[in-house]
Amino acid sequence: MDAHTHSHCKYYNLTQEFSVADLAAFHGHLGPYIVLGYRIGKYVRKHFCDDPFQMKAEVHCAGTPPQSCLADGVQLGSGCTLGKRNIEIVPSEKISCVFLINGKKMTIAPRPFPLPKKDMDYEAAIEAIAEEMYSRPERELFDVDAW
Repeated sequence: MDAHTHSHCKYYNLTQEFSVADLAAFHGHLGPYIVLGYRIGKYVRKHFCDDPFQMKAEVHCAGTPPQSCLADGVQLGSGCTLGKRNIEIVPSEKISCVFLINGKKMTIAPRPFPLPKKDMDYEAAIEAIAEEMYSRPERELFDVDAW
């Protein structure tokens, strides 16, 4: 990707903390996959590349909800977006997020998490799981492999 230097622009490459309410407002509800994607994206910005114009994100998953909801969180956390064309969903049986910049690669795989049994309070239970995941330590949510 082309290098972008916009030191004269005050709205270039801003970062923002999004609350669980912000994630739900963007996505339409609060679920574990948007939270995981957001936390993964934030991790990448902090530990791999802080410029979303320079990196590319691949979300490897089933390609359908709820797994594909990971991509919404990755967009908010990493700054890689559909509009910039630097994020894509890659159909896969295994869930992971791959970030690329200048020949370097970071792969992040979410750790399994329990889903509630489908009953009358399923959506509330999903929301509670997602809310709890929002503040869990990164090491409990995902594994990182960088090369």
